[in-house]
Amino acid sequence: MKQVGTLLLIASMMIACSSTKNNPFFSDYGTPYDIPPFEQIKTSHYLPAFKEGIKQHKQEIEAIANSTETPTFANTIDAMDKSGNLLRKVNLVFFTLTENETNEEMNQIAEEISPVLSEHNDNIYLNANLFKRVKTLYETKADLGLTIEQDRLLSDIYRQFVRSGASLDAAGQARLREINKAMSLLTLKFSDNVLKETNAFTLVLDKEEDLAGLPQGSIDAAAETAIEQGLEGKWVFTLHKPSLIPFLQYAERRDLRETMFKAYINRADNDNEQDNKTVINQLVNLRLERANLLGYPNHAAYVLDENMAKTPETVMAFLNNIWDKGLNRAKQEVADMQALITAEGDTFRLQAWDWWFYAEKVRKARFDLDEADLKPYFKLENVRQGVFDVVNKLYGLTFVPLDSMPAYHPDVEVFQVLDVDGAHVGIFMTDYFPRAGKRAGAWMGNFAEQYVLNGQDVRPIVYNVGNFTKPTADAPSLLNLDEVETLFHEFGHALHGLLSRCNYLSSSGTNVSRDFVELPSQIMENWAMHPDVLKMYARHYQTGEVIPDALIEKIRQSATFNQGFMTTELIAAALLDMDWHTLTKPNEADVRSFEQASMDAIGLIEEIVPRYRSTFFNHIFSGGYSSGYYAYLWAEVLDADAFDAFEQNGIFDQATATAFKTNILEKGDTEDPMVLYKRFRGAEPDPAAFIRRRGL
Repeated sequence: MKQVGTLLLIASMMIACSSTKNNPFFSDYGTPYDIPPFEQIKTSHYLPAFKEGIKQHKQEIEAIANSTETPTFANTIDAMDKSGNLLRKVNLVFFTLTENETNEEMNQIAEEISPVLSEHNDNIYLNANLFKRVKTLYETKADLGLTIEQDRLLSDIYRQFVRSGASLDAAGQARLREINKAMSLLTLKFSDNVLKETNAFTLVLDKEEDLAGLPQGSIDAAAETAIEQGLEGKWVFTLHKPSLIPFLQYAERRDLRETMFKAYINRADNDNEQDNKTVINQLVNLRLERANLLGYPNHAAYVLDENMAKTPETVMAFLNNIWDKGLNRAKQEVADMQALITAEGDTFRLQAWDWWFYAEKVRKARFDLDEADLKPYFKLENVRQGVFDVVNKLYGLTFVPLDSMPAYHPDVEVFQVLDVDGAHVGIFMTDYFPRAGKRAGAWMGNFAEQYVLNGQDVRPIVYNVGNFTKPTADAPSLLNLDEVETLFHEFGHALHGLLSRCNYLSSSGTNVSRDFVELPSQIMENWAMHPDVLKMYARHYQTGEVIPDALIEKIRQSATFNQGFMTTELIAAALLDMDWHTLTKPNEADVRSFEQASMDAIGLIEEIVPRYRSTFFNHIFSGGYSSGYYAYLWAEVLDADAFDAFEQNGIFDQATATAFKTNILEKGDTEDPMVLYKRFRGAEPDPAAFIRRRGL
């Protein structure tokens, strides 16, 4: 993900006006740490800021392209990297808010500006004079005396020009522009449809007996949601994970579990205005056409050419090697749950909407472990402090709460990050609770990235977003084990951005390949459930009691429980992603039929659906992970092997932590990822640790 050409990509990934006189984007923010002045930014400010930002960036690019000076790294590559400051500022704020605090007016602006940004991006990479300068430097780079970081950046930018169509003829470039413009709108429409479908469904209950089995925290949260919706005295359940998952785990009404589950998996597949099936076919066919124009057999080949995996064949072999192990384990899990159903005197066959409910029962029977009993030990604020304490021990960082800082929503909390010497590292923000204008899931983003400008180290402003259970009148936000690991995971991404020590925006922080970017995040999950770390932060929210050793042991014993399901649903989604993007002919099949054929081909059992069905698979159709969902497993191989080094030397061993920090977290995309990994670990990753961890 390269900064120079990704002003549009920021919009799709998120990673996503009155007069000039009063527009905060047109001047220095004048705020502490240069945090965007959210309270001053009005919706009417965005379009003028975008237009002026594009105008300024265009002038900067044309000055570089039309320079009469001999091309140098400084006057071409570095100049490109530093260009577009105003456009970058408004991009980062606007597309953060379209993910976190959107409304119809913001959506309309996104629809208007996205094709304009696409055209602007094309104007940069299809600029013949600019490409000529870059190509001249690329072909003579051995004589330029470049640093390793500069050499890699030059090579990356040259490839980006070629991959963006700079070598195509006029007709090819014209068609590529049309494709890019169309795709920019389709990805927006896809995510907008998913959000609307998620918000549209509610399950309203008015009888207490229908709540049988549910934890009190879920009941209280549903009652508060009902009050918010003007339905006091009832209980409202939604498709947001903090409401959905406990319902699927504990609700004794099987028919209601089925209703909730089917509503979730059929989002944007209801043949209504928010249906995504046509969007998907249009998008995958345009992606294929673009890949063919650029000389690739399919979209996956185009994408993976820039990743560690390199080819679709490598990815497919990697996934298929794990698939049978996961599926066989899942079949045994089905047998265990079916046996429990029979033992309870029921005769029905386990269905997909039963999995969470009976898996929880099996876990309780096998390990005497009920997740509802664990949640009181995982108050959100304590978990967050736990991850702060972990990185303090590892990297000497301290997180200081900052009051009265600009924030885009009252749920946002702001921290200053200091190093071991008390020097400023960056700003970290958290936004942890669901709301109507916020998409589902969890992610990291930034309002400023680290780089060096005029000899000064510009420090980052990063944020973590989640959709965890909201506090109620009677209880704080309490997390389940998956949510605890998610918080640690996203913090790993934040750490990658915060600790960056690079010279150029395009290669700093998380601007690395998809199958490497998940290493810093996934390795952090290893500390979440480590016994020594649990003792640091897991305290009962009412009594203050540290989590007992007996509970820690049960967590340890159950670590590989349900991993057949977890592995199978993830790989099924990754293989579905690859099937969509290894098409070599335009898809004319119905999306449901295509998806079913894909799952039949791998033998997915009917008790499991892919983690994401196509119509709400935001990662691949609007989130920058097309042909890249495999990256979570790929990076897990890396992180399992990497964490072995910590376990061998001590999970807070300073030498190991320093090696990981200096070779991985600080380096961004300044060198080849495998070179960096081998420098840290001394060898390529051994997949044995990954297989062992998943109990496969």
